[in-house]
Amino acid sequence: MSIWISLLLGIVQGATEFLPVSSSGHLAILGSLFDIEEMRGSLLFDVLLHVGTLGAVFAAFHKDIAEVCVAFFSFFSVKERKREQGRPARRMLLLLAIATAPLIVAVFFERYVGILADSLTFVGCALIGTGALLFIADRIKPGKKTEKTALVSDAVAVGIMQVIAVIPGLSRSGSTISAGLMRGFDRTFAIKFSFLMSIPAVLGATLLELRKAFSEGVTAEELMIYLPGMLAAGVVGYFAIILIKKLVEKGRFGVFAYYCAGLGLVTVTLAIFS
Repeated sequence: MSIWISLLLGIVQGATEFLPVSSSGHLAILGSLFDIEEMRGSLLFDVLLHVGTLGAVFAAFHKDIAEVCVAFFSFFSVKERKREQGRPARRMLLLLAIATAPLIVAVFFERYVGILADSLTFVGCALIGTGALLFIADRIKPGKKTEKTALVSDAVAVGIMQVIAVIPGLSRSGSTISAGLMRGFDRTFAIKFSFLMSIPAVLGATLLELRKAFSEGVTAEELMIYLPGMLAAGVVGYFAIILIKKLVEKGRFGVFAYYCAGLGLVTVTLAIFS
């Protein structure tokens, strides 16, 4: 892998991980259309890209993350537990835990995900599905639910959508934000909940793969190539989060619906005639 491909994939990962256009779908399309084996990189490179995007989430939501962490650690102190009781951060922590639980099911379908990613036809159809979902969600009347009023069933529904979104071509952020809007979430809360919910999933997967990645062996030369991609993913990811926050809050979430549907149609067409 060259440093330019590392930067390219970092930019693609950073933008598509958070914009509702499916990072897995775009990476599958790039890898299949150009048929460049090195574009898939090593397991360590994949892990570092996720570290970069995880850093973007921490940078964009550091205040909310700090409040949730305080609420978590308060459970280990009677005094702090009483002080935090009834605060929004405590309820947010509960809702995030409930929404993350369904991801356990996704582990059993992990091997099938890679198979689906090899089918451009399937990825294209999934992108069209993402476009349809975004189109519908953007036309729903904004709700008023926040961490204070959201129900357990709301968290479960959004969590199930996150599991479904492991399918290549379906956008995780687009699916979970849309699910939140359909459940009556306030627009700002729908975004915050979606991104905070991604942290346990990405962090857990990264930690599990990190040891395996280093066991494969890595040279200093490879790290010098991979690190710029990681930084690119983080920087681009941060600005992608800022962009999606502004678009959703202004009710322009559906602008990505046309992009996903169009890209999906092009992808299916190319797959049929290639």
